Amino acid sequence: MRGHIILSHGLDSSPDATKISALAARAEAQGWRTQRPDFRAHDGNGYADAVVPRVRQLREAMASCDTPPVLVGSSMGAFASALASLEAPVAALFLLATPPLVPGVAQVLDVRAGVPAVLVHGWRDEVCPASAVQAFAAQRRLPLLLLDDDHRLLASMGSITAQLDALLGALA
Repeated sequence: MRGHIILSHGLDSSPDATKISALAARAEAQGWRTQRPDFRAHDGNGYADAVVPRVRQLREAMASCDTPPVLVGSSMGAFASALASLEAPVAALFLLATPPLVPGVAQVLDVRAGVPAVLVHGWRDEVCPASAVQAFAAQRRLPLLLLDDDHRLLASMGSITAQLDALLGALA
């Protein structure tokens, strides 16, 4: 096995969501162990009240790994993954449709310095404007792939899996 990947779904989604499932299958085909926590119990409380329990649950999943995991997240799952990376070592971050902030949450998007990270976002994201993610990526000098897609990024799965392949290949 190459390592461990924890994939975090977005709000009002599930561990079996199309994007998370496709990325898990892609990583498993390359010899990575994957884990998909179920955050739905926290999501009914709204955006702001879902963040802290998600980060806590993600940290518990991270603590069960033998080595620092790769964190993959979509939307709220990306935000929680980034915040969890501030609290414990991770091998890398792969963040999709990431909100730079969550209304009602004091902490804004941030990542641990020196951690390999890739952001993927849609130009037509109606939930998290691309300009805010561009500003974050520029400030941190992080790679950002902007695609002609919306928040769900489902029309861009080929490009997304290619980016994941490149990140995992660099870690292997």
